Amino acid sequence: MSPSRKKRGEQRSGDEPHRAEKREASGAGAGGATRSKRAPGRTSYASRGGAAVAAAPDETAREKEYPKPPLPKQHQESPGLESRVTPRPKFEAPAYKAAGKLQGKAALITGGDSGIGRAVAVLYAREGADVAIVYLPQEQSDAEETRRHVEAEGRTCVLLPGDVGDAGFCRDAVARAARELGKLDILVNNAAYQHNVDSLADVTDEQWDRTFRTNIYGYFHMAKAALEHLGEGSAIINTGSITGLEGSKDLLDYSATKGAIHAFTKSLAQNLVEKRIRVNCVAPGPVWTPLNPSAKEADDVPEFGADTPMKRPAQPEEIAPAYVFFASNADSSYITGEVLTLLGGETTAG
Repeated sequence: MSPSRKKRGEQRSGDEPHRAEKREASGAGAGGATRSKRAPGRTSYASRGGAAVAAAPDETAREKEYPKPPLPKQHQESPGLESRVTPRPKFEAPAYKAAGKLQGKAALITGGDSGIGRAVAVLYAREGADVAIVYLPQEQSDAEETRRHVEAEGRTCVLLPGDVGDAGFCRDAVARAARELGKLDILVNNAAYQHNVDSLADVTDEQWDRTFRTNIYGYFHMAKAALEHLGEGSAIINTGSITGLEGSKDLLDYSATKGAIHAFTKSLAQNLVEKRIRVNCVAPGPVWTPLNPSAKEADDVPEFGADTPMKRPAQPEEIAPAYVFFASNADSSYITGEVLTLLGGETTAG
């Protein structure tokens, strides 16, 4: 992704590399679980068996709408909000037709308020799953918008504000999600913290600890807590990064954690295979999310994603189907321990 050379840091909803991720530390258990009810009178795509009820969207026309560099100059203070990004990231995936692949499932998604996490929440709901999303209290407005879109698909959305860098919050969030949804079948570890620096000398002990606490400790604590609720046919999906495969000179600690996530995915997959719980990882390249304008100076934003073969960053709705694939036993029952790269035409990683 072309990370910023500036010393800007933030935690984000699993949005990939060169987009510092927007998950800032907050107190353990900050805020309480908020349960939403299914929108009355709404029928999900999944409950209709994925049948088209309107003219199919023109997928080619949709792709032509995806913005290419130069993107507008813009900057937000950390943590950024998706509602303030111009142009708005695309997450609704109108061309995606559901087939009931996750009908009756319950999923917990960290970093589910915006970016990739929001797009995953929407597609999971379209496929028939109820969801719970973890996010920072400062991101409440983004989380509420995600909830509205999940409800529009006819499913339930539970809001769980807090910091995944705190082990106690992770345990509490998993317990509340399972209680509010009635069970837990899918865990998506997607939240992360990133802080760009120019030199190893600029990486403080505090930054190093915070990055590891959020990006890999958080994944570990969430997975460990979820095991009490997951059973045969369940799935854990982690968000990795191209930087975990190729490294990044400006993202020393972040790249190290993403490499650790890839190894954790493969190791945990081996550990859980006899329990019939699959563990996989999605490792994107540049994705257009709130992370970009909050991680970079305004002058650094316009060329974001320009160095990919497709000459643009991905949109969250282009990444989310990979998470459906890994969550669905109909699609990937024989797949575990994989790291899937989504790099806009780049073929040298992985």
